[in-house]
Amino acid sequence: MKECVKTEIDAQDIKALQDTIYVIGGKWKLPIIYSICNGNKRFSDIEKSIPTITKRMLSLNLKELEANKLITRKVDIDFPSVIEYEFTEYAKEYGALITDMIKWGKKHKKIIIDKI
Repeated sequence: MKECVKTEIDAQDIKALQDTIYVIGGKWKLPIIYSICNGNKRFSDIEKSIPTITKRMLSLNLKELEANKLITRKVDIDFPSVIEYEFTEYAKEYGALITDMIKWGKKHKKIIIDKI
């Protein structure tokens, strides 16, 4: 495991961390990315896979993810009502990051529960 070894705070590193949190932060973005990563490409499938998300929140977050070039929205020209969301090549880097975050979250919950 890598440790934080810098003794001086680099303003560019802080800005990069803030940008990352802005792009993937919030309650719904990572679950949406994770849902798409697990094969849910249509709006209704993504919505069903994420308990308690509203249509409005899903729609807003999909637009933000698309604006940040993490997903693409594809409309089937033969069936205009069929819209699918897919990862961009750029976003595929998040797969390992999300998996690591899930593992860390489970470990953290166990540590917290064991201490209570």
